[in-house]
Amino acid sequence: MKLFFREHRLLIAVQLIQFSFILGVYWLDGYHRLKPALYGCFLGLFFLAAYLAYYYGTRRTFYNRLSRPIESMEDSLQKAETAPLPEALRELLKSQYRHYENELKAMERQQNDHLTFMNQWVHQMKTPLSVIELTAQQLDEPESSSIREETERMRAGLNTVLYMARLRTFEQDFHIKTIQLSAVIEAVITESKRLFIRSSVYPKVSISQKITAASDEKWLFFMLQQLVQNAVKYSAGKSKELHISLFACAKEAVIEVKDFGAGIPKTDIQRVFDPFFTGENGRYFRESTGMGLYIVKEAAHRLDHRIEIDSEQGKGTTVRIFFTSWRNLT
Repeated sequence: MKLFFREHRLLIAVQLIQFSFILGVYWLDGYHRLKPALYGCFLGLFFLAAYLAYYYGTRRTFYNRLSRPIESMEDSLQKAETAPLPEALRELLKSQYRHYENELKAMERQQNDHLTFMNQWVHQMKTPLSVIELTAQQLDEPESSSIREETERMRAGLNTVLYMARLRTFEQDFHIKTIQLSAVIEAVITESKRLFIRSSVYPKVSISQKITAASDEKWLFFMLQQLVQNAVKYSAGKSKELHISLFACAKEAVIEVKDFGAGIPKTDIQRVFDPFFTGENGRYFRESTGMGLYIVKEAAHRLDHRIEIDSEQGKGTTVRIFFTSWRNLT
């Protein structure tokens, strides 16, 4: 009803002004008998009201449709009236919807093609990296260690690209099962041992309980590896150790990665999970891409885990992954 009056308020105002001018003209012309003039205005208003009532009655469904929000695109295409204006609007919406669907399908095809290409490219690049690593093992120090260091960086970058691409099809790329969290921690430490030695930063592991949790082992390994790599990167030259802990807290199990390195400025702490955000530390650590913590945050959210970060500039950073579905086997 409000929309109907908003549409016709100008017509009503024009009619009232018109009747006022007609009365004024009759009065100035010396015709001072108001009753016939007022009766004529009444008849005009009556026919105006009858027209508006008929117009609203025949298009009430159409106005109600425009006044309430739609729940899906199909709702806007339902046939409400056979009048020319509602019918023309429905045909326009149908045309727009078809155009939108075609563009959306084309974009989905492009994204799928891009994702397939990225996955194939990453896997193809891993083969020459493995060959380079095998070749480096036959060289003497320090040349071999430098080559292995660079290949490890390339492999870490390729994994980041691969997991970033997999986020788009996350629902098809994860498998929830009960996993032993300590085993994942040990696997990450073993995988990162060269990084620890090269950076002179060594992990101190504290596992107080034998805890299992429902998660995806592959994604959890990647998340924890990202946190450990960040802790080592920002601790190198400032501290020689980082702490990795597994414990239960209230109704949740927690994996905690704590370093004593550069820390994060207060102005950046709220944005560290934003994509491509490197912040003030990114100016000093050129290898920062701003994607590691973003992927960790997204993966944790989709696995129904919770992630929390505390940091103080110059004193270090603590990142925790919380698991709501877990069991203590001790």
